Amino acid sequence: MTAAMLVVLLGLGSWQVRRMVWKESMLAQIAAAEGAPPIPLKTIPPPFAKISVSGVFLPERTALYGAEVRTTSSGTAMGARMIVPFQREDGGILLVDRGWAPLTRTIPLDLPTGPVAVTGYARFADAPGWFSAKDDLAALRFYTLDPAAMGMALGQTGAAPFVLVALGPAAAAGHWPDPARTLPRPPNNHLIYAITWFGLAIALLTIFAIWARKGPRA
Repeated sequence: MTAAMLVVLLGLGSWQVRRMVWKESMLAQIAAAEGAPPIPLKTIPPPFAKISVSGVFLPERTALYGAEVRTTSSGTAMGARMIVPFQREDGGILLVDRGWAPLTRTIPLDLPTGPVAVTGYARFADAPGWFSAKDDLAALRFYTLDPAAMGMALGQTGAAPFVLVALGPAAAAGHWPDPARTLPRPPNNHLIYAITWFGLAIALLTIFAIWARKGPRA
């Protein structure tokens, strides 16, 4: 039994080491993409890429995504991310996450007019969880990222199957929305997990050695 458990624990520890190496390579790709110039958006963007697209915003209807509390210059505020349709130069429609904005504000949102270039990264659809709040299509309020449903609610049925999360500097005080600063980075906790599994293997061997030294019981 000890041998079987030891094989399992060492296997789990080795698997976490391999996951750590894979995750470090992924994080290196993300860091390289973040430091490099953005690549033009063609069709479906590659993973971990900073992309750029030109066109004009269609601000007639804006959707809200998520619910997040932040501390602003005027105090703590509940807010959401602003999803705005964007018409590309080639005529295609893209949904852009322009950033977080408080639900209650005293000045209107900043919105570029005319042709602009937006730099960001692609975020694809999420699946709703067991406890996800229900989307309110009529109010254009979404809690699950679903570009197809968002596009239909905004009257843009041909929107791309992903949302472009805009990157930019921090918004000035009282100006919204506040865009994302960096590309997303997945957590890398695999070293801790590997140490845990290898530590359990050492503890198992220690307990077995103590048991073996006592000899067979009568």
